[in-house]
Amino acid sequence: MLSRMPSLMDIRVERNVPIPMRDGTILRADVFRPEPEGDYPVLLTRTPYNKSMASLSYGWLQPIRPASEGYVVVVQDVRGRFESDGRFHPFHQELSDGFDTVEWCARQPWSNGRVGMYGISYLGATQWLAASAQAPNLQCIFPSLTGSDYYDGWTYRGGAFELSFNLAWTALLLALPEVPRLGLETGELQRVMAGLGGVVWDHWPALRHLPVGELPAFAHDAVATYYKEWLEHPTRDEFWEPITIESAHPRIHTPAYNLGGWYDLFIRGTLRNFSGMRANGATEVAREGQKLIVGPWSHGSTLTAGVGQTIFGQSSQVLLEELHMNWFDHWLRERDTGIMAEPPVRVFAMGTNTWDTFADWPPPQAVPTKFYLHSNGAAATARGDGALSTDGPGAERPDHFLYDPLNPCPTAGGALFPYPLDVPPGPFDQADVEARPDVLCYTTTPLDRDLQVTGNVEARLWVASSCPDTDFTAKLVDVHPDGTAMNLTDGIIRVRYRGGFGRAELLAPGTPVEVAVDLAGTSNVFRAGHRIRLEVSSSNFPRFDRNTNTGAPIATDHGVEVATNTVFHDGSRPSHITLPVIPRP
Repeated sequence: MLSRMPSLMDIRVERNVPIPMRDGTILRADVFRPEPEGDYPVLLTRTPYNKSMASLSYGWLQPIRPASEGYVVVVQDVRGRFESDGRFHPFHQELSDGFDTVEWCARQPWSNGRVGMYGISYLGATQWLAASAQAPNLQCIFPSLTGSDYYDGWTYRGGAFELSFNLAWTALLLALPEVPRLGLETGELQRVMAGLGGVVWDHWPALRHLPVGELPAFAHDAVATYYKEWLEHPTRDEFWEPITIESAHPRIHTPAYNLGGWYDLFIRGTLRNFSGMRANGATEVAREGQKLIVGPWSHGSTLTAGVGQTIFGQSSQVLLEELHMNWFDHWLRERDTGIMAEPPVRVFAMGTNTWDTFADWPPPQAVPTKFYLHSNGAAATARGDGALSTDGPGAERPDHFLYDPLNPCPTAGGALFPYPLDVPPGPFDQADVEARPDVLCYTTTPLDRDLQVTGNVEARLWVASSCPDTDFTAKLVDVHPDGTAMNLTDGIIRVRYRGGFGRAELLAPGTPVEVAVDLAGTSNVFRAGHRIRLEVSSSNFPRFDRNTNTGAPIATDHGVEVATNTVFHDGSRPSHITLPVIPRP
């Protein structure tokens, strides 16, 4: 990449600049622009977290840097948040508001009509939604750590509600700042604030509360109405379709630099936005203008050398501010920064702690390889007889376990939100989880050579249950020679949605069915002497809400049943996990 020699300028800052939306609502933004009069490209970021909070709203590109190098930077509070008028309705409002804000930026006297967007998490969602609304003057975006589908992969995953994330995000970052503007009388305001504060500071009673949809802290009709709305739409229906980025890829004309982390809760969305736009983007420029970088990061942890119980070293860090500037200089100023000459995909391989580049995602050279589950019916715990190999199964006994919603398998790391603090993201030793009788473990023999797995991962399991509905989870684990078992990636399927998220189909108890569990993706080199393990269970709590097993709508279900769940692995029902293996010398 070519070195940059910027000419620095003095800047002026204008606070709370009004920006009218098409319905007359006024949103407000802080505008950072060069002191000399002129026409400049514009960088826009739109945030629900308070535009004055630099750590939450600016991400890895502080406005002063680009403004001093000849950009106008516009940082806006989205509708219904902080200084902006209106009521907040997550995601849906960002289509028209994003379009209107981009075009307002393009029309200003200090603008040359070329607009780029940047930001992480929800600030990445505002970029993709503006792009899907086809804002004409949006030239490029830099979405980081964000999703591609606000039903499957943000609010739900595999049909299960993303409980710990949704609860913490809503209570801490959305509802608490929002309540003072609801116009409640003093006593009522104090009660509501105390209830939300209790969720934030003593979260376990709220996480354990059943039914999920009747949490006292959200009982007031005006508080976090969107949280209740999400629970009222557990299937992918007309509520979700307008805000599904993946279905919008064919109409998006915007180049994007997609940044993700292997332990970020939105990693699947990052991968799917890249591959979906490469295959289906509206124009050749959009298709060829996609970049992907993924490091061993969790949500917001890209500046640290480690996550969870693993130190990945200084090589895992990237100069993100420089990366942003080179991207925007290329698309908005037509400067040859060298960024488009680089391979489209750059990902960090855990295990060797090195960076690889590829021509596409999934990597074209990755060989989908099936590893089949084996046992003689006693695969429970890491000390059971579960095995994993590329040999097909024979006449083998199935594995059974009890899943009790009141004693769920606990979350132990993974691609999580960084709050609650006592359920941290990242790789952790799974020893305690793998000692439970409701966790099946299927493990290879020690590898005689390094084996690189880089790409998308999926498990296909033949299962049955004594109940009309249940969940199945799958987790890919790297087992070290000393027995330490470090999680890489995982997934879940709510079995009633095995045929698709558009409708529920309950089980006939005891009848085997095949389910697919999407484990997103990873890049890991299993070193010689290590073993590959697949964990199978029926809960991952509090990351996901607990299936009550009754078949009733879970958000309002007051009852629970204990399920006897079964995993088959025989010649006619060959349960397996498909790993993308990169040939190595």
